[in-house]
Amino acid sequence: MQATRAQLDATNERIAARTGRNLILATLIGLALGLFMLVSLIFIKQLFMVCAAAFVGFTAFELAQALRQSGRNVPRIAVVIAAISVVPAAFYWGASGQFLVTLAGILFIGLWRVALLLSPAHRGTPRSVFGDIGAGFFIQTYVVFLGSFAVLLAAQPDGQWWTLAFLLLVISNDTAAYATGLSFGKHRMVPTISPKKTWEGFAGAGLACLIVGVVLAVFMIGEPWWFGLIFGLVILLSATFGDLAESLIKRDLGIKDMSSWLPGHGGFLDRMDSILPSAAATYALYLISH
Repeated sequence: MQATRAQLDATNERIAARTGRNLILATLIGLALGLFMLVSLIFIKQLFMVCAAAFVGFTAFELAQALRQSGRNVPRIAVVIAAISVVPAAFYWGASGQFLVTLAGILFIGLWRVALLLSPAHRGTPRSVFGDIGAGFFIQTYVVFLGSFAVLLAAQPDGQWWTLAFLLLVISNDTAAYATGLSFGKHRMVPTISPKKTWEGFAGAGLACLIVGVVLAVFMIGEPWWFGLIFGLVILLSATFGDLAESLIKRDLGIKDMSSWLPGHGGFLDRMDSILPSAAATYALYLISH
């Protein structure tokens, strides 16, 4: 047993040295989060709303904290309140509630930042204050608005299966890109943004998305097989774009991970980066197909 454990530890250390991740711990955490998401989607939609609110709230706070460390005075309490408020609005009032509460949240964050000017510790030049408000606007649109499309989708008739399908596609994309890139990756896609992302990994992710997309279309969401090819291609592009966008943000902020809240994964945004644009893309596909 000691020899086997030593071999596992050595293998994990080699993988961590190459990828920067604790693979075993990351897998266990990913399975736990995935199981909770699966149960909430299939059995209790309201529980999924609570789960989504927690994810969106933590992710918004995490990004606000990262922006504060880079010099932006983003009001974290206002950001979290605005973020969580959008989730029930999208679930119960649909797209109109999602849009209006998102706008209200942006206004709320801006007013909160202006109110902080009453404190000498939070005063700054008009340029810096506008920059802080702009950072709050960015969080509300990038994390909250995009993320709330998953809730909006789940609230639709049979929307839970569409939500589950796109999440499985995103997981397939990320897993295939990771495994293929780790095994065969030689040609970097965009080394200035994400040095470890390769064209080989992208090709592996594309193949996985097309196969899984067809299977999910036929057996989960009741669409023809050719729709699965479109579904898989859309998620491949949206997930890759989301991953690269977050990598660009982290590079601009000068950080490796958004936080260390999820051991082996980094932060919540490090797990949500591919999901955010994919949720909006899947909702658009749902509307087109219905």
